Amino acid sequence: MTEDILINVTPFETRVALVAQGAVQELHMERAIQRGQVGNIYLGKVVRVLPGMQSAFIDIGLEKAAFLHIADLRENRNARTQNTPAIAIEKLLFEGQSLMTQVIKNPIGTKGARLSTQISIAGRMLVYLPHEPHIGISQKIGSESERQALRNRVQALVPATEKGGFIVRTQAELATDGELTADLTYLQKLWANVQQAARTLPASSLLHQDLSLAQRVLRDMVTPNTHRILVDSRSTYAELDTWAQTYTPSVTTRIEHYSGERPLFDTANVEEEIKLALARRVDLKSGGYLIIDQTEALTTVDVNTGGFVGGRNFDDTIFKTNLEAAQAAARQLRLRNLGGIIIIDFIDMDEPGHREAVMAELQKALAPDRTRMTVNGFTQLGLVEMTRKRTRDSLAHQLCEPCPTCQGRGNVRTNRSVCYEILREILREARQFNPREFKILASQNVVDLFLEEESQHLALLGDFVGKRISLEVARDYSQEQYDIVLS
Repeated sequence: MTEDILINVTPFETRVALVAQGAVQELHMERAIQRGQVGNIYLGKVVRVLPGMQSAFIDIGLEKAAFLHIADLRENRNARTQNTPAIAIEKLLFEGQSLMTQVIKNPIGTKGARLSTQISIAGRMLVYLPHEPHIGISQKIGSESERQALRNRVQALVPATEKGGFIVRTQAELATDGELTADLTYLQKLWANVQQAARTLPASSLLHQDLSLAQRVLRDMVTPNTHRILVDSRSTYAELDTWAQTYTPSVTTRIEHYSGERPLFDTANVEEEIKLALARRVDLKSGGYLIIDQTEALTTVDVNTGGFVGGRNFDDTIFKTNLEAAQAAARQLRLRNLGGIIIIDFIDMDEPGHREAVMAELQKALAPDRTRMTVNGFTQLGLVEMTRKRTRDSLAHQLCEPCPTCQGRGNVRTNRSVCYEILREILREARQFNPREFKILASQNVVDLFLEEESQHLALLGDFVGKRISLEVARDYSQEQYDIVLS
């Protein structure tokens, strides 16, 4: 299955779309004023140690203090796997201490960035681990013989004086020894620069910044299945071509400058896909649909048959809808970059064989996703539980903000509810104050309701408190907003 990568560049934003089988599979964006921090290395300063939570807050120069958990301290890296007690965080850190850290999760919502002291620097084919003297192989390389062969090759290329280790990425399978050596040398040079910066810069300083989004595309997203990399900016094209010639020569022939009259994203209908990816409802070709709800705790995907009534019987209809939903759900998770706990509520299936087939289809559809996932299968309630690693904001969180009217609740109180709240508030204030008049400032709909269906209740309240009650429309007020002015 071939893929095209489209890179749309403007002075304020870079957007990347991965297109396969005529549909957008992934969307990435990086804004000039909101560039992500994952992969950046900082010389942090410990501002607070929390023994009760076994964590610490670290100042790395960002707006919010970053968070470091005991499990992400390299001194405790083997505690979990060897089932040994971890060293308490208060014995390793103290306030005011300078500490080299790396961002492993961007700030999300009200949470600051998450840090680790287990430094890793990613290259095209290798990931350098300066503090861990071992060679690991990407889990996506399944063949044990290939894994061992790659391990032996890299071990032979690593200088005897090297104290760090490496993780071999999937791109290394087809790499020559010369390409591996070049990647290894590049990573060692980067690490030397980081160490030099740490010796000269003050605390809370940036020591190393990860590549730009366009460069990370060449490093992380290009695979043997990548057909073309289209860039609509001539300067960015020249920059990527130069970078690729130095670090990824095999990719240079696939980088093309797009100069067509139509906007690059319009050629693959990407703009429309972005709009659809922000909607709750995802329609399936069969007539069924998904409802996707994203909350702070988890994301739910609900599958419905909708207008699909095909098939020989109802069980067959449900089975076919669930098969299509498995493919669509996997694509939506990747497209929207949904992370954390995910619950998929497929339509109930009575036959165990159907459940197994749907689970197999889901696993197959999830396979191209580079993000680490765990799928736990069907629970006793018939739900599929899974997790997807969250390293950056979802597409919705990047492009949207809570509705100023409903504050993200998804609903607002009715006009009548607001009217009755106003009446109760006037009664409460009449008992505390003695104004000449009460003036209600509210939205047009609320004032209209007071003048029509609720006019009798408003008049009765005016008689009861013995004060005049007037109405005034506030054009900029939302349905739930109101003020009561005493005069």
